[in-house]
Amino acid sequence: MGHPEESLGHWALGIFILAASSDGIDGWVARRFNQCSKFGAYIDPIADKALLLTGVVTLSVVDWGTLGWHLPRWFAAIVIVRDCIILGGIKILYGYRREVEIHPHWTGKICTVTQMFAVGWVMLRMEAVSPVYPSLVAGVFTIWSSIAYIRQGQRILRG
Repeated sequence: MGHPEESLGHWALGIFILAASSDGIDGWVARRFNQCSKFGAYIDPIADKALLLTGVVTLSVVDWGTLGWHLPRWFAAIVIVRDCIILGGIKILYGYRREVEIHPHWTGKICTVTQMFAVGWVMLRMEAVSPVYPSLVAGVFTIWSSIAYIRQGQRILRG
């Protein structure tokens, strides 16, 4: 076992920033040039979740550099529970033969951005401020968006 290679951390951060940025740019281009599609509406949230869940789960169980520098496990749990609620809600709506159109709520967009920020914060190792604080902000928006999507699902179910 050797010491961690610092340049690999920088590469990982660069790739994460590129992937996170491309998600935002892709959405903007699709809306700006009216290139929205059912497939895009379906696959974009899956790609977001793959990126975020990989980062959140990994950085909640592995220290990034110094000992104890990681995302809190409670934050990872909130992110996972939210995504399970959304997937479970969609399954329930399909079970009741309801049309499920994927329309991101604004809280979901802020949730995604703050989660990406929390992951990036750990990867940047801005040690002056603990990762708990960006995780708290992202956790609030994660819970808020969960509630918004539950309410949206209830409206669809009623009618």
